[in-house]
This record gives sequence, C-alpha cells and structure tokens, in this order.
Amino acid sequence: MGDTHARPEPHDDGWLGRLSWLRAGVLGANDGIVSVAAVLVGVAGVTTASGPLITAGVAALVGGAISMALGEYVSVSSQRDGERALIELERRELAEDPEGELAELVGLWEERGLDHETATLVATRMTEHDALGAHLSLELGIDEETTTSPWTAAAASLLAFTIGGALPFAAILLAPTDVRVVVAVVVVLVALGITGALGARLGRAPWRIATLRVIVGGGVALAVTYAIGSLLGVAGVG
Repeated sequence: MGDTHARPEPHDDGWLGRLSWLRAGVLGANDGIVSVAAVLVGVAGVTTASGPLITAGVAALVGGAISMALGEYVSVSSQRDGERALIELERRELAEDPEGELAELVGLWEERGLDHETATLVATRMTEHDALGAHLSLELGIDEETTTSPWTAAAASLLAFTIGGALPFAAILLAPTDVRVVVAVVVVLVALGITGALGARLGRAPWRIATLRVIVGGGVALAVTYAIGSLLGVAGVG
C-alpha cells in the first residue's frame, strides 16, 4: 500500500552525483549573470552606446567563461591528483600488510557501532569481494571508478557561465537605448531570483532566504558598478 513510484533518496549516490552537477551548473550560470551584468552596467554608467557595450560584454563573457573553466580545471585536477595518490597509497598498504589493513577495516566498522564479531565478518567479506574498494569507500570516502574528470568539469563550468552571461548581454543590447540600464537590471534580478530559488531547492535548503540573498547581492553589485561607471563618466574617463 506504499508509494510504488521510485523516488531518489538522499543516500542514492547516482542521484547525488547528478544533483551536484546540476547545482554547480545553476551556480555557474548565476556567476555569469552577475559578472557580465556588472561589467555592462558599469560601462553603461559612462555610455549607453552599443559599440562600447558590445566590446565590454564580449570581453566579460569570453574572459569570464575561460577564467571559470580554467579555475575549475585546476581545482578538479588537483583534487583528482590527490585522490589518485591516496588510491595508490592504499593499494600499496594492502599489498604490504593485508592483515593490518583488515584489522583497520574491522576497527572502522566497530567505530560505526558494530560489535567485534560482526565487524570482523563484514570486513572479511568486503575484503574478499573488493579489498581496495572497501578501504577507499569506508576509510577515505573515495570511489576509484567515479573520480571527476577535470575536462568535463571545465566544459560544464564554461557552458554554464556562458549561458548565464548571455542573458544580461542580450537584455542590455536589445532594449531601447534610453532604458537599457533599467531593463538589464530588471532582467538580471529576475534571473537571479530564479537561479537562487532553483539552487536552493536542488540543495534542499529554504528557497526564500536563498533567493533574497542572491537578489540583494546581485543588486548591490550592479549598483556599485553603475555608481563607479557614472563617477568615471563625470570625471571624463571613457
């Protein structure tokens, strides 16, 4: 009589992996929205002419996307190198001292509440099945088969930033010249509200506070950059 529809549960590793990537994509798009919009609004504080806005927008979009991708590549590469080093260390320890590693696995299960007899049985069965996998999972929280690809992470980051940054770029260029800043700000704040709420829901967090936080932060960024651009315009810069 229970619900026969399968639901992703918090302990579902596949679902958590997909959720992590989706949430990272939402946050990457959010970064693109704020970064590109801030540059464009700052330039618009000096001039609303299409030429300077296109130049600034393209530079912000391309530079930001490459920077995000490079940062993600370096970060994930460092993480993967560390994981590989730990995997090799664990493999060597298993080859050199299998009895000691089994005792360590038994101790890990005892720390999780099993009695010695049960912990020994579980550890022995896991060791017989996949000794390295058992230690990586229980001791280090690593899955040898699912280490993240830095190229995949970089591509996802670049794509998410580009999609997010293209929104304020299009908004400010397609709007009439005399209302470009207003239209861009409205579009950006609405988009930030959507990404903030979506990111919060994906992370199972209260969406109202998260949405308000993102909107306020984006609004402050736009206000500051527009004010700086206006001051530079008054000073004759640009």
